[in-house]
Amino acid sequence: MTGPGAAGDGADGAADPAAGVPPVVLKLGGSLITEKDRPETLDGDALDAACDAVADALAAGDVDRLAVVHGGGSFGHHHASERGVSTTAGTRDADAVAAVHGAMKRLNAHVLDRLRERGVPAVPVHPLSLAARSDGTDGNLNLPLGSTATLLGEGFVPVLHGDGVATAGDGVTVVSGDELVVELAAGLGARRVGVCSTVPGVLDGDGDVIDAIDAFEAVADALGASDATDVSGGMAAKVREMLALDAPAHVFGAEGLAPFLRGEDAGTRID
Repeated sequence: MTGPGAAGDGADGAADPAAGVPPVVLKLGGSLITEKDRPETLDGDALDAACDAVADALAAGDVDRLAVVHGGGSFGHHHASERGVSTTAGTRDADAVAAVHGAMKRLNAHVLDRLRERGVPAVPVHPLSLAARSDGTDGNLNLPLGSTATLLGEGFVPVLHGDGVATAGDGVTVVSGDELVVELAAGLGARRVGVCSTVPGVLDGDGDVIDAIDAFEAVADALGASDATDVSGGMAAKVREMLALDAPAHVFGAEGLAPFLRGEDAGTRID
């Protein structure tokens, strides 16, 4: 895969959405690629299948530029939960920060290795080294995208991950992969966004996949509370964040990944 040239930065350090071909942003859920009830345990078969789909799509030319985000699964969430760190609760314990970030780097290395084994030019981008919440936990995430945009322009596949984030007044909190997806999609002018999970889409109260969502109110009762599943929020939080995007987003299971990368609808479309 070759990029059309390095993407530029705006005055605020954000990527210029007009520079180059708009990318596809893909999230691989932590529950998909790890065994979430066993600390630091990969789901090797699921990760292999996901990496196969990505490599095939790039080789076929179905995707030109791709940015990947993965969740924490049994790596990051285990250490964050053990130390009481979440998106709203921080720590000033350097050992706790190192434990969470170190676990995420280990998972990131597994993802990178398996992608590169398949010829995907994947490189790491670690949010802890870039991002901040300068106004505290209620403030916006500041994620400079110059390096990610330039990597895309140079033909790489940047791979980001849920991580710790410097947070004014709270030390270090958690930034979720879902929030990173939103920041990347908005800042890079993504043309499509995909969230691949262990469920086939956003489910209604009867457990059936909702084909399309264009307003949160229509599905609020079915989704329930946004903080019910892990330290970074549940499906309700995902839907809220996806609805804020200009680009169409899809939430789908493993079987929907290859169709999504081919440009087809998969799972639940959110826009």
